[in-house]
Amino acid sequence: MSEMHTGFTVVFDQPDFLVVNKMTGIDMHDDAGVPGLVSRVSAFLGQNVYPVHRLDKVTSGLVLLAKNKEATRLLSQAFADRLVKKTYLAISDRAPKKKQGWIKGDMAKGRNGSWKLLHSSDNPAVTRFQSVSLTLPRHRLYIVSPHTGKTHQIRVALKSIGAPILGDERYGGSAADRTYLHAWQLHFTYAGAEYTVEAPHDWDEKIGEAL
Repeated sequence: MSEMHTGFTVVFDQPDFLVVNKMTGIDMHDDAGVPGLVSRVSAFLGQNVYPVHRLDKVTSGLVLLAKNKEATRLLSQAFADRLVKKTYLAISDRAPKKKQGWIKGDMAKGRNGSWKLLHSSDNPAVTRFQSVSLTLPRHRLYIVSPHTGKTHQIRVALKSIGAPILGDERYGGSAADRTYLHAWQLHFTYAGAEYTVEAPHDWDEKIGEAL
């Protein structure tokens, strides 16, 4: 199922939940009178939906929304227990300190709503990534799997290896038409069934045959 609506595309629909592909620039919740994703999807379905995780406004891609309170509880617990496998795509035009591996460290609030990665590991953000070169000079595609769910985790992680995301000016990325971070795949289990969902992207001009 794939039908375009204002700010999102329905990717998968099930009686207890649905998965949508959020456009960049859409908040999860209403802000200053502008409807957020939850309100938009609720209006489209004609019933309330409940977020069990979130994406930053600048990030596009998959968002899982529950349709009832029990599904909300079960799916939220799956995220809390780190049973949901998430895979993101990102592009940077900077040379990284390393091309694959793990990025681990505690995160602390910085200035003006930003976050920073620390050298300590008391309650670390854990991110695994690999990167591939692109035909665009200096650009690399990053395939990223966050093993924790910290605020701005991937954006901070890639900045920490010298590869801020293209368009992510908050974290030192080069100016671009958008922030090139996309929640690409989700794999999870619900009511004994396994689901793997993928969100289409429109980055072919930049990444070509890299995937």
